[in-house]
Amino acid sequence: MRKIYIIHENSEWTEPLRNELKKQDLPFDEWFLDGGHFDLSEAPPEGIYYNRMSASSHTRGHRYAPEYSACVIAWLEMYGRSVYNTSRALQLEINKIAQYVALNAYGVKTPRTIAAVGKKNIVEAAGVFKRPFITKHNRAGKGLGVQKFENASALASYVNSGLFEESVDGVTLLQDYIEAPTPHITRCEFIGGKFYYAVRVDASKGFQLCPADACQIGDGFCPTTESTETKFQVVENFKNPITDKYETFLQQNGITFAGIEFIEDKNGEIYTYDVNTNTNYNSAAESAAGVSGMGAIAAFLGNELAKLIR
Repeated sequence: MRKIYIIHENSEWTEPLRNELKKQDLPFDEWFLDGGHFDLSEAPPEGIYYNRMSASSHTRGHRYAPEYSACVIAWLEMYGRSVYNTSRALQLEINKIAQYVALNAYGVKTPRTIAAVGKKNIVEAAGVFKRPFITKHNRAGKGLGVQKFENASALASYVNSGLFEESVDGVTLLQDYIEAPTPHITRCEFIGGKFYYAVRVDASKGFQLCPADACQIGDGFCPTTESTETKFQVVENFKNPITDKYETFLQQNGITFAGIEFIEDKNGEIYTYDVNTNTNYNSAAESAAGVSGMGAIAAFLGNELAKLIR
């Protein structure tokens, strides 16, 4: 029987999609790729595959899940299986510098960013910033490693302390801090490569802005949990030319589903700083707006599976 296969390593984040697939009576299976094995000479099951592998898998004890997923997806693509969020999408998910290079290739502006390896080089790199800047992990998710510094001296104190947290791939990014008129960012959601909706996110309490972590207390707080917080708010009738550029970028990089985040400075200049191919949705914000990201994803996958079966 041909099915929808979900590639992931986080059951809590997958629960909303699981519920929608059941609601729409769609056949599916899950490949939890924190480990496993496969024979390259044997063809994978027929069906369609949705890659939801996360850059933050190592924070849940699944250090090599992305690497193994890359091998599995290469196998699937070798046999011509339809993969939504392809091997290229996974490459960009776990490498922010690669994201920025790809975004700029399609006319999408990103903040000035310096990549550095090693404490000495991180501190030296900070010397070029004449105004506040932030650090972040090159392989991150959930806002890992994001901290703001006023100057290089403040960064040096942090890097040389016991509090320093290195990126799992060893690459630390230093980036211009973009000051917005209000403490908000915008996250644009795309389903089937097309703009679905934008959500306004309150960033006043920190940089960990994943919708699945509404209270910023880690993975124990799930998108399935209702919240009275208004941190996330779907923007009614959002229109901006940036979404056209995003759609082109997604199409050219094998990305079917994604959340893309940007910040707008006081002059109205848009800076895009993150692409999340393992996108999640905030249930309270969606309920208030009468939309369902996971419902729309399930419907899209159902339509694609129907094409395969015909």
